[in-house]
Amino acid sequence: QVQLVESGGGLVHPGGSLRLSCRASGFTFSTYYMNWVRQAPGKGLEWVSDINKGGDSTYYTDSVKGRFTISRDNANNTLYLQMNSLKPEDTALYYCARIGLVNGRPLSFDYWGQGTQVTVSS
Repeated sequence: QVQLVESGGGLVHPGGSLRLSCRASGFTFSTYYMNWVRQAPGKGLEWVSDINKGGDSTYYTDSVKGRFTISRDNANNTLYLQMNSLKPEDTALYYCARIGLVNGRPLSFDYWGQGTQVTVSS
């Protein structure tokens, strides 16, 4: 079955860095667009970043541009989010999510990981 397992979250001081990983299994990882989505305490889900199947096209929400980098290693079925210059407002539960295909075309998020907690605090 499809599995997405995030790791790499933790406690970090403002200005610090973390790298999140999402290990995928149960499907052909290289054929899917992937996303990072986060949820801060008391807030709704916020899309953070996405990456195409080949890893050569990426997009970011404005608040993380220049600080976060999404990447993927298709040979190892792993999605990454490098987070630099972290701010307290980045505190959230971070999820990786797969974009489901309908008739071979991307449609919407169909599978999510369990999330990994990122806390930025002094």
